Amino acid sequence: MERVLNFAPGPSMLPLPVLERVQKELLCYGETGMSVMEMSHRSKMYLEIFERTVADLRDVMGVPQNYKVLFPQGGATAMFAAVAMNLMDGGKADYVDSGNFAHNALEEAKKYGEVVVAGSSREENYTHIPDWTLSPDAKYVHITTNNTIYGTRYARLPETGGVPLVADMSSNILSEVYDVSRFGVIYAGAQKNVGPAGVVLLIVREDLLGHALPITPKVMDFKKLADADSMLNTPNCFGIYVAGLTFQWIKAQGGVAALERRNIEKAKLLYDFLDESRLFKGTAQKRDRSRMNVTFVTGDADTDARFVKEAAAKGLVNLKGHRIVGGMRASIYNAMPAEGVQALVDFMKDFEAHTR
Repeated sequence: MERVLNFAPGPSMLPLPVLERVQKELLCYGETGMSVMEMSHRSKMYLEIFERTVADLRDVMGVPQNYKVLFPQGGATAMFAAVAMNLMDGGKADYVDSGNFAHNALEEAKKYGEVVVAGSSREENYTHIPDWTLSPDAKYVHITTNNTIYGTRYARLPETGGVPLVADMSSNILSEVYDVSRFGVIYAGAQKNVGPAGVVLLIVREDLLGHALPITPKVMDFKKLADADSMLNTPNCFGIYVAGLTFQWIKAQGGVAALERRNIEKAKLLYDFLDESRLFKGTAQKRDRSRMNVTFVTGDADTDARFVKEAAAKGLVNLKGHRIVGGMRASIYNAMPAEGVQALVDFMKDFEAHTR
């Protein structure tokens, strides 16, 4: 069976060369005589993989030396609590409520201190990134740079002065260039642009370590994780290995800057069609449209369902929108080739021509 074009929001498609490399090395990695899945996380052979993965992530993101690169577990959802437990430190934090996961993060943080909703587009069904008003005495400011469910992204970042900026980049990390030095903490679930589900990328400025609440579990304590080089317990060894292969693939593509240019072109191709279509309509406001998750509707639930079904029959799968919002969503992460987006647009044109 031929591979389909997978528009899933996550877990999502991986670069084909990465999958082929995994397949080649699955039974025997190099000359070790075993799979990466069979290696001790403390063995020399695995530590070489781990250290290269960290070095390559530092390289592709331009991570400064005064930041720790860690691989905790529990998904980005665990980081909702971990960020607050490590940074709230008896004070308050600003949260910009721009989508479902941004809202979940602020609700989780309320368990550990005072949360100020610095801006919200919840009442407008998260169709845009809200304006914000920040507290000068906040311990940190939390944003979600790309909102997977609603298809929005931050076109500009908040200016936070001396207050650390914390970003959940789960659905757009490595898809566009960010100046890491503008952030105190960056975290991301890996299952969209990096690797398989179960791995979390965590980048923390060193001066923010060592402030965890006493109740913080040690596996969520950033300083303890940093001191143990992410190995307080057995990490997701295989997932980290796959992430490392993805970082190598990114370098081979010309780095994040090259991928960003490609992603802008892919998104433009799909949005240009939506803007001209008589049947399909984009749901996010134009100024805040995501490059990773393109959300759209026909205005009729039955037509939406027929579109998703007929698209799947053509090998264009996982286009159904999130259950919260309905409609359709095309997730066009780094691994989605431009040819895949063109195939989707061609099918949409044909579907529109045969729909009255």
